[in-house]
Amino acid sequence: MADRLTIRPLAPADEPAWRDLWRAYLAFYETERPEEVYATYWQRLLGDDPHDYHGLIALDGDRPVGLVHYLFHRHGWRIEDVCYLQDLYVAPEARGTGAGRALIEAVYAAADAAGAPAVYWTTQEGNATARQLYDRIARNTGFIKYER
Repeated sequence: MADRLTIRPLAPADEPAWRDLWRAYLAFYETERPEEVYATYWQRLLGDDPHDYHGLIALDGDRPVGLVHYLFHRHGWRIEDVCYLQDLYVAPEARGTGAGRALIEAVYAAADAAGAPAVYWTTQEGNATARQLYDRIARNTGFIKYER
């Protein structure tokens, strides 16, 4: 698959495939969102505000197999913006093919191009499959996420 894999920015025609992939991502985390969230997120992903969300899609040939969403934001400890990788999903049939790594590396490249020295993300502690990849291409900071 690696030779047929393409990572590119989301385009308006990708909305049905994006919805399917994001719905599967949310189901993996045992959650659902109302239609209003889908519509708003899609608009943000295609918007032109550099501090709004950006989205990439992974294609195996012409078949969508993954997505990643990220954004740049200010950070109190740095002068430059940093990059938060919000969502990463690869369809089960495409896992282990390099699609996840390629999506993360595409975010790294976008961060480098934007002058953002850091890319970070969170995952569930029990997400062992994804953490195997993350441990190879990033550093676990040891932080635990808390939320109100």
